[in-house]
Amino acid sequence: SPPPPQPSPLHLRLPPTSTYPSTSTYPSTTTYPSTTTFPPPPPTPPPPPRVTSVIIRVLSQQQDNNTTTTMSEQKPEQKAVLDRYMRLPIPDNKCQAMYIWVDGTGEHLRAKTRTLNFIPKSPTELPIWNFDGSSTGQAEGSNSDVYLHPVAIYKDPFRLGENKLVLCETYKHNKKPTGTNHRYRCVDAMKRASDQHPWFGMEQEYTLLDIDNHPLGWPKNGFPGPQGPYYCGVGSNKVYGRDVVEAHYRACLYAGINISGENAEVMPAQWEFQVGPCEGITMGDDLWMARYLLHRVSEDFGVVVSLDPKPIPGDWNGAGMHTNFSTTGMRDPNGITDIEKAIDKLSRHHIRHIKAYDPKEGKDNERRLTGLHETSSIHDFSAGVANRGCSIRIPRGVAEDKQGYLEDRRPSSNADPYMVSEVLVRTICLDE
Repeated sequence: SPPPPQPSPLHLRLPPTSTYPSTSTYPSTTTYPSTTTFPPPPPTPPPPPRVTSVIIRVLSQQQDNNTTTTMSEQKPEQKAVLDRYMRLPIPDNKCQAMYIWVDGTGEHLRAKTRTLNFIPKSPTELPIWNFDGSSTGQAEGSNSDVYLHPVAIYKDPFRLGENKLVLCETYKHNKKPTGTNHRYRCVDAMKRASDQHPWFGMEQEYTLLDIDNHPLGWPKNGFPGPQGPYYCGVGSNKVYGRDVVEAHYRACLYAGINISGENAEVMPAQWEFQVGPCEGITMGDDLWMARYLLHRVSEDFGVVVSLDPKPIPGDWNGAGMHTNFSTTGMRDPNGITDIEKAIDKLSRHHIRHIKAYDPKEGKDNERRLTGLHETSSIHDFSAGVANRGCSIRIPRGVAEDKQGYLEDRRPSSNADPYMVSEVLVRTICLDE
């Protein structure tokens, strides 16, 4: 007689479903009423049935096994071959200049290279170039040329030698800035506030993903353990992607970016690097170039960088770009008075700042600013000493020394640093 039917191996592989308790909310020291019209975020939809996701993943793996090797498996051999060519010398007084710009999304970067017959020392020496704006969401096909105006120059940590990375502003055919060129307005604000010497420090959080957009190091059929051991963690079971982080850190230092640190964040596969202190327009320039280097370094490791402010729904921390800000008055003795005045000004412009703090005018950030997971609510403005559940945090050391800086915790991880720094200066320094 035939053997009795056996359970499907697919079902045998299903891990038990785990739920994790939500973190507690944080009371704020000072709460200001808000007139924001943002609706409450919709409830998180239930996940699809686990059996379906496993079936899809198994079928995908079977297809991969029957075709070719993955991109990450091919990378080491490809890079070894490439290195032979990258060591070839180039003629004297020639260099490769990688022109880099923000595309029509306001979030992503594009780049292309040209040969120069001289070694540039300043962006003013570099020629204006152009590109096909219809392919980047910045022009129509019938009038597609968009101009690249060099504004900052950095050493190239990939090609080495005298080769350069060139950050550019984008301008339309009529010589007006494109819709995502927020630098030109930021420059104006920084010049008008230059006598107050505004300093910035930005903390860029991000998440590393496999090329299938699954968080790096996470179980393919489930979730890692709850948050707690991962922040500033050490060990292969606590941090994922440290090689990418270390390579990016060194590349930033080589390029000339004022990077000041890095650390593993609360959610596994989430990291942060800090740029600053930078004065004026340099903050936005250095942060955008540091983002370019992060994406470029990740190519070499076959991983993907996500700047989504809430990449994983549920009981997991989101990603922000906390911004530290100060003026000469704040940094001087008894500067706490100027800090408190700045917080009062910020409280009266909460909606304007929320709209400037992510590319979708708050829609991205409302998934993150829920009042949970070390965030304030998007609907309210609050401030407090050493309180990471507030809109504005005054560090404990600043409160004790009565001088220093404030931290705006509202900007999202995909915010434009030019827009963030500009609106802070216009509200606090220019009283606009």
